[in-house]
Amino acid sequence: MKLLSVNLGRARAVPYTDQPEGLTGIDKRPVEGPVRVAAPGPRGAGASGVAGDAVCDTRHHGGDHQAVYAFAREDLDAWARVLGRPLAPGAFGENLTTEGVDVSGALIGERWRVGATLLLEVTSGRIPCRTFQGHVGEQGWVKRFTERGAPGAYLRVVEPGEIRAGDPVEVVYRPEHEVSVALQFRAVTTERTLLPRLLAAGEALNPVARETARKYVAQRETDAAP
Repeated sequence: MKLLSVNLGRARAVPYTDQPEGLTGIDKRPVEGPVRVAAPGPRGAGASGVAGDAVCDTRHHGGDHQAVYAFAREDLDAWARVLGRPLAPGAFGENLTTEGVDVSGALIGERWRVGATLLLEVTSGRIPCRTFQGHVGEQGWVKRFTERGAPGAYLRVVEPGEIRAGDPVEVVYRPEHEVSVALQFRAVTTERTLLPRLLAAGEALNPVARETARKYVAQRETDAAP
């Protein structure tokens, strides 16, 4: 398992985002490195955890639990075959393009050592949005991406460090529950009856998803009360 590329995006104006200034950093490109990765701060205040990477809409992106976004080269290749065109590293707005890592199959709370010093923890899957659809340029993209159910993973920074293309990726901890990124994604998108299962992931789960699951369980208990 290894890191194929580290990808950074610069803020630029586009017509397909609802961000007030019309800016997005989703168009990410590989860089040589080394690149510093550190916790950016809480959601709404912190942006990307990857130095030099732009996150323009901090309402929905960035912050400690979405500090880094990883996507598997294998999944990019699968989409390239479906779309009939090549997809370069960073094409889906990911900071880390990996090889040999089951990114969407990773468990919430799973920890990855990347390079010598960086330690990351999986928190959730990526929810597709209008900006993503505009960037990819495919009709009905949000629905298509959602139906495939391989969203890639957001990660928080446990221990900061520097990384570069070619660094090894090692899974150093796997929790005992069975809440994968793919399951969490399905629960918050197409199969809400799965939401109660997310609570097994505990504090490692993105707080937004955890609160959604808690509210669902509470409402179900209210509805079931005599």
